[in-house]
Amino acid sequence: MPSSSAPTTPLTVGVVFGGASGEHAVSIRSANTVIGALRRGSNAETFRVHCFYIDQQGCWWPSEVAEAVLAKGTPAEPGDLPAAPDRPGFRGFPASALEMEVWFPVLHGPNGEDGTIQGLFTLMQVPYVGSGVLGSAVGMDKQAMKAAFAAAGLPQVPYACVEGSALTAGEEAVESLLDQLEQKLGYPCFVKPANMGSSVGISKASDRASLLAGLRLAASLDPRLVVEQGVKARELECAVLGTDELQASVLGEICFDADWYDYETKYSEGLSHTVIPARVPDPVSERARSMAIEACRAVGASGLSRVDFFYEEASGALWLNEINTLPGFTSQSMYPMLWEATGLGLDDLVHRLVLDARELFAASVPGGAAA
Repeated sequence: MPSSSAPTTPLTVGVVFGGASGEHAVSIRSANTVIGALRRGSNAETFRVHCFYIDQQGCWWPSEVAEAVLAKGTPAEPGDLPAAPDRPGFRGFPASALEMEVWFPVLHGPNGEDGTIQGLFTLMQVPYVGSGVLGSAVGMDKQAMKAAFAAAGLPQVPYACVEGSALTAGEEAVESLLDQLEQKLGYPCFVKPANMGSSVGISKASDRASLLAGLRLAASLDPRLVVEQGVKARELECAVLGTDELQASVLGEICFDADWYDYETKYSEGLSHTVIPARVPDPVSERARSMAIEACRAVGASGLSRVDFFYEEASGALWLNEINTLPGFTSQSMYPMLWEATGLGLDDLVHRLVLDARELFAASVPGGAAA
């Protein structure tokens, strides 16, 4: 396992945030937390932090633009940017980006958490925080993720994979699809885009009409969908940290009064609260912590991940829900809170993440050394 020993000279760290994703705004909030920790206390002497912003069209902007977005705390409007790019998407790096020794992507959802930017950093041959291309891609796509969990023998609630194209195959085909989902899963059930996070595009279906509406909503965001059987269960989460040797935090529980844990409930102050450590029997806690590490290994995740569970108290059943390979760092995010409760504070957490990434990269390159 990387030693996470501090470098003798300050390490240049590039924090990139924003992104062409429905979770763009959450990324800005997470980035403010991460950058604050990297620039605080002894970390200020260990790291030289540069910020880079990816706008909602996928264009990269230099530190002066990034710092302004962070100060504002909300996505940049066209008038906030120096110029409008001719075309959307990545068109090259802004000034000083190629000087970064380690990258810390604070990006959620597509184009940041799905292996795309990880592939870019891999091609650049520079270390970066978080899972590699495979772990990021499999962890992001719920269809692939669930297949990997199933292959590893990990328990999950009943689910079905659906292709969005099935909704345009004609009325008879759509009715047949609805029949199959009703027979396999029943109501209530949850419809999810395969490649979105933060509960974006997820809906609860309680009858045939709401199931069809949920499928159409999810298909408008992603051509790959997952439908899961609804269960009455508590929602538990576990944070995982490490590279070769993975460590699991104490468990936390998400408590809320809403019908389910949607985007508004997740990111609005006062609509949900956490209980850390979760009040569950020790055997359940140990089983979940072990399953969290198994889940990371099943998809090839490393660096940092948050693994979510459903726990049915009456029966003792514990189901794996999903893995998040770039979990949030907002004021309401469980990942840093879970490690805080486990004895690893935020400043030390980001310190370790950066140095682990650097040393893992050095170990993976034959004859290589840390950047």
